[in-house]
Amino acid sequence: MATIAQLAGVSATTVSKVLNGQAGVAPDTRRRVEAMLSEQGYRRPPVTAPAAAIETLFYGVESDQAIQVMHGVERVARQNDLAVGFTDALAAVDGGRSWSDQLLSRRPLGVIVVHSTFTGEEPGQLGVSGIPLVALDPLGEAPQATPSVGATNWSGGVTAARHLVELGHRRIAVISGPTDYLCARARLEACRAALDTAGVPLDSRLVRTGRFRFEAGLQLAEELLSLPDRPTAVLCGDDVQALGVYEAARRAGLRIPDDLSVVGFDDIASAEYCPPPLTTVRQPFAEMGEAAASMLLTLAAGHSLPQTRMELATTLVVRASTAPPPRA
Repeated sequence: MATIAQLAGVSATTVSKVLNGQAGVAPDTRRRVEAMLSEQGYRRPPVTAPAAAIETLFYGVESDQAIQVMHGVERVARQNDLAVGFTDALAAVDGGRSWSDQLLSRRPLGVIVVHSTFTGEEPGQLGVSGIPLVALDPLGEAPQATPSVGATNWSGGVTAARHLVELGHRRIAVISGPTDYLCARARLEACRAALDTAGVPLDSRLVRTGRFRFEAGLQLAEELLSLPDRPTAVLCGDDVQALGVYEAARRAGLRIPDDLSVVGFDDIASAEYCPPPLTTVRQPFAEMGEAAASMLLTLAAGHSLPQTRMELATTLVVRASTAPPPRA
């Protein structure tokens, strides 16, 4: 620590504050110390025992997916007599402290980060302090060697596209999520590949990209449904976009699935109960939470993982929102 302090031009007390996630360190100074810790390959010695808890970090906790992940993590924690903490990285943080500072101060056994884009320095900060991290369904490229759990987005997209082709659809539109998200890119390209293989190439005029939001689904579907030769089916990047398509169809006076088939992705709770029930690709979020927690406990025990990337199977759930296309 004294060497790190000297190289960073700060006191050893400042280095200690950074390592423990304490307040009282200017942001620029904190970044300089963290960079030096990483550059020098510093690893904090296990002076104190970690808390008997798993921390799960979300980028927004008000979603059906987050609730399912929580259930999965909690099941594994309960089986191992551990507590579970949940943190929202999008919530305001006092004193300029990052979410990693908060977690460092609590010294958990490990951290599960859900839907992270990994644009910050926090993963490295946890690693320097000896706290293992597992990424669950990362939206961006995880740092090298970071263990992760995801779902088979590619095969899910292929299955959804094939379902529509087998029903007889040829004018198939795709509303994708942000293409800088790994999952959205995989789903879009999977649909494209499946349609090409089936001899029904995806028409670039029927592709739209937007956020995983109801408003995006509504706006983009209105564009698609206003085309002279509108699509007979829409594949959506997630279920919330699909619900926006439902509203666009209602405003256009179209019936689902008689006039328009719709497929979502995720299988959130409302997918089963919206009128008509939504055909969608189910992601096993609770099981993904369980898998991430199990991987984390393996790392916390000092063992290596047999594999650093785990993908759980997606499943097409056929409900009442898809049917053969209307006759001309």
